[in-house]
Order: sequence, then structure tokens, then C-alpha cells
Amino acid sequence: MWKNREIADAKIKETGELNDLIKRFNETEELLDKTENLELAENKLRQLEIERLFTGKYDKQSAIISIYAGAGGDDAEDWAAMLFEMYSKFCEKRGWKTKVINESLADFQSKTGRHPVKNVTFEIKGDYSYGYLKKEAGVHRLVRISPFSPEKKRHTSFALVEVLPELSGLSTKEGEDELKIPAEDLKIEFFRSSGPGGQNVNKVETAVRIVHLPTGLTAASQVERSQVQNRERAMKLLQAKLLKLMEDTQIKELDKLRVKVKPEWGSQIRSYVLHPYKLVKDHRTGVETSRAEEVLEGNLDLFIESEVK
Repeated sequence: MWKNREIADAKIKETGELNDLIKRFNETEELLDKTENLELAENKLRQLEIERLFTGKYDKQSAIISIYAGAGGDDAEDWAAMLFEMYSKFCEKRGWKTKVINESLADFQSKTGRHPVKNVTFEIKGDYSYGYLKKEAGVHRLVRISPFSPEKKRHTSFALVEVLPELSGLSTKEGEDELKIPAEDLKIEFFRSSGPGGQNVNKVETAVRIVHLPTGLTAASQVERSQVQNRERAMKLLQAKLLKLMEDTQIKELDKLRVKVKPEWGSQIRSYVLHPYKLVKDHRTGVETSRAEEVLEGNLDLFIESEVK
């Protein structure tokens, strides 16, 4: 094993993670002995119990989330922005760092103070963030009185959430660091960034979009100031998408992956009703709450814990 540097590094990392878990258990045990820290200790213990259930190959990884506005026009683009805010606040509560990789803003300003988005992709840096968030993938449905309707009509909007593990630390085979994609299978496009980024924005084509021709999967980045950096980030995102697709289809060799992929706009996994009553319900687990505003403020623990268990 020690003759292979990559395998050795992976084993050292795994040992470090186990030692960290033991340390956290010991710290929690000490807190339980002090009654004034009982609530804090109970929360830590519940977190450790949940993380113990993360046995998936990529569960320990950081995460990448993409949100796409669906049917519903202006309302759907505003709903996509609401979901982005919800997940950002959830991450903030857990001490995870977020960074937007790519976004396509809507061409209007919302009356709600949010800037609606057609789609947004952002990375989440935090241990087990993919394990916690992977089952948030799917169609999310919103029912409310539309802030864009002069008649104050009730409106239903949809958005698609995609969750991927961050590529760093992933491999197709033990000892491999990345997925090798033949250059002839790629179409690389350059365009002007539409988001924040200083003087380069809308002047130089620093943003990069990469298309994997055999599957139709795409990845883009416009967050970096240079074209080279954006290309590297977009490539890592595309590799993560391909690895996830290979896992889902149980195909082990990239050259055999020739299925065209389309966004899965199936039945919704969760509904958020703000009118005529307030209710958030997960259609997979049956878990629901009337505290819809709290959920939209990032209080997702009720749903995420039920999905994990």
C-alpha cells in the first residue's frame, strides 16, 4: 500500500477522520457530565448519530448545488432565488461556507427585494455537507399569492434542485484523483460573465461553459477573474456530474456512458404552501410542518434528519 502515494494518502485521511470522530464523541461525553451544557451536548450527540448513518461513498464530501427555475414564469425565477436563500441560510447556521460558481440572473428585479434567477450553481464547503443535502435533489413546488399578479391570484411555481459531491477527493478507482475525459468529447464555449467580478464583467469573455457531447451534460463557471481558472472549475464540476451519473447508471467506464441526459422534471419531492394555509410537506417521508416561514429561513433539520433516517 505504501508504494502507492495516492492510496497511502487516502488511508491517512481516513485515519484522521476516525480520530476526529472519536475526539468529538469524547467532547460530547464531557458536555453531558455538565448539566449547564445539556442542550448543547444533546445537539452535538444528535449530529454525531446522524453522521454515523452516512455510509455512502461520497457522503463525507462537500457539496455542489444547482437550482433551476421551472414552470411558472417570473414566479418560478423568484422561487429559485428563494430556494437559494433557504439553502444559504441553512449552510450559514451549520458554519459551512458557500460560494456561487455560476448564475444566470432573470432580466427583471423582484418586488420582494430578491434578484430572481433562471439558474444558480454554488459550492458548499463543510464536512458531510453532501451527505446532509443529497436527498434535497428533486422538484420543489411553491403555492402562494403571486407578488407579480395585480389581481393577487394564487400561483404555483416549480424549481429543480440538483446536488452533487465536490470532486476533490473523489475517484473512479482507488488511487485515481480525477476522471479523464477525451478532448474530442468536449465542446468548450467562452462568454462574458453576467455576475459580480470587478472590471472584467461584461468586457472580457472570462466565463466558461463545457459540454460533454456524448451525454449532453453541461457545466459552467463565471466566478473567477481569469478564463483559465473558470475552465478548471467548470471541468471539475463536469467531472463530478459524470461520476455521479456513472454511479447512478452503474456504468464503470466513461467511454460506455453514451446516454443523453435531460433534467428530471418528475413529481415534486416537497411542497411549500403559503396560501390559503401554511404547510411544508415532504412527499417521500410524509413529514410536514405549518412553520413554513421558518423552513424558508433555513430551518431544514426536521426534513433532512427524516430523509437520512
